[in-house]
Amino acid sequence: MQLSGARVISAPRDVVWAALNDADVLKACIPGCTELTKTSETSFEATVKQKVGPVSATFKGVVELSEINAPESYRIAGEGKGGAAGFAKGGADVRLEEKDGGTELSYEVDAKIGGKIAQLGARLIDGFAKKMADQFFATFQKVVEGEPDEAAPAADAPAAEKKSWLKRFTG
Repeated sequence: MQLSGARVISAPRDVVWAALNDADVLKACIPGCTELTKTSETSFEATVKQKVGPVSATFKGVVELSEINAPESYRIAGEGKGGAAGFAKGGADVRLEEKDGGTELSYEVDAKIGGKIAQLGARLIDGFAKKMADQFFATFQKVVEGEPDEAAPAADAPAAEKKSWLKRFTG
C-alpha cells in the first residue's frame, strides 16, 4: 500500500521538526496510541489500539528514525504486532520545506499488513490507512499551531504539563 500527501503548517520548520521528534506530541497525534516511549535518540516503542472493520487489536511495536537530515527530512520505519489480528510494517519518507507562512510537511508512506487484517480487503485497508494518516496530520497541525484540542494536556495535569506545547519548541 502506498500513500502520500502534504500539509502546510503555520510554524517555522525548526518548530515542526522538534514536534516530529517529540514522543509526547506524537503520542497525542497517533490515533489509538496508548503508549509511546522514546528509547533512544532515533527509536520509540509504541502501543496502539485500533479497530479495522470487525477486527480489534492492540499493536505493540518499534519505530526507528534513519536518513536523518535535520531539520529537512528523515525516514521513519516501524513494525507492530497485533497477535492473532496480524501485523503491520512499513515506513515513510518525511520532508519539511519552508514556505511563505509556514512549513510544508510532505510524506510518502509504504506499508504492508498480514494476518486477519489483511483478509479484510485492500479497499477497506486503504481507506482505513488514509483516514489514520489524515487524522494524524490534522491533529499534528493543530498541536504545532497551538490550537486547543483533545491532544492538549488535561486541566488536572501537573502545572509543568500545562505550558503551551508550542512554547516548548519556541522557548
